[in-house]
Amino acid sequence: MNLPNFLTLSRIPLMFIIVGLMYAGFPFAATLALVCFILAGITDWLDGAIARKRGLVSNFGILMDALTDKILILGIMIALVDLDKVPIWLVLLILGREFMVTGMRLVAATKGVVVSAEKAGKQKTVTQILAVGAFLLAAALASDFVDLAGDAMVRLADLLDLAGVALIVVATIFTLSSGIRYFVKYRRLVFEESGPSGRTD
Repeated sequence: MNLPNFLTLSRIPLMFIIVGLMYAGFPFAATLALVCFILAGITDWLDGAIARKRGLVSNFGILMDALTDKILILGIMIALVDLDKVPIWLVLLILGREFMVTGMRLVAATKGVVVSAEKAGKQKTVTQILAVGAFLLAAALASDFVDLAGDAMVRLADLLDLAGVALIVVATIFTLSSGIRYFVKYRRLVFEESGPSGRTD
C-alpha cells in the first residue's frame, strides 16, 4: 500500500476515535476530537497532493478518497444526532443521497468508468465539513475552555451550535442538488445497458 492510500484509509479509524472522544468525559476530550478532525482534513488534502506529485493517482485512490470522506462525515453526523445536536431527518436525507451516489459510482466502476468528484459535490463536502467543525469547536469551547471567559464562552458555543445547524441545512440542500446532477449527467451510464462511457450528450 502506498502512502496516499494509507492516508486515505486512515480517516476510517480517525472517525471512530473522534466519535469515541465525543462521548468521553475526561478533560479535553472534546478538544482532542476537534484536533483529530482537523488531522483528518489534513490527510484529505495531503493524500491527493502526494498522489499527484509522485504519479500515484489510481482508480482505487479516487474511489476510496470519496468513500472515506463520507464514512468520516456521516459517522460524526450520526453521533451528533444521538447527542441531540442535529435533526435526524437531515442526516437521513444526506445518508440516502450518499448511498445512492456511491452505488452509482460502483455501477460505473463495473463498466470501467471512474466518477470523480465534481464542483457541486465538492461544495457539499466543504459545507458538511464546516458544519461538523462548528459542532466540534462548540463542544471544545463549552467543555474545555469555559473557565477562560465564563458565560461569554458558553454563548459563543451556543452560537456555533446554531451555525452548525444552519450549515447542516445548507449542506443538505447542496447534497441533494449535487446528487441530482450526478444522476442526470450519468443517467445513461447507470440505467442503460451499454459499454464503458462516462459521457452524456
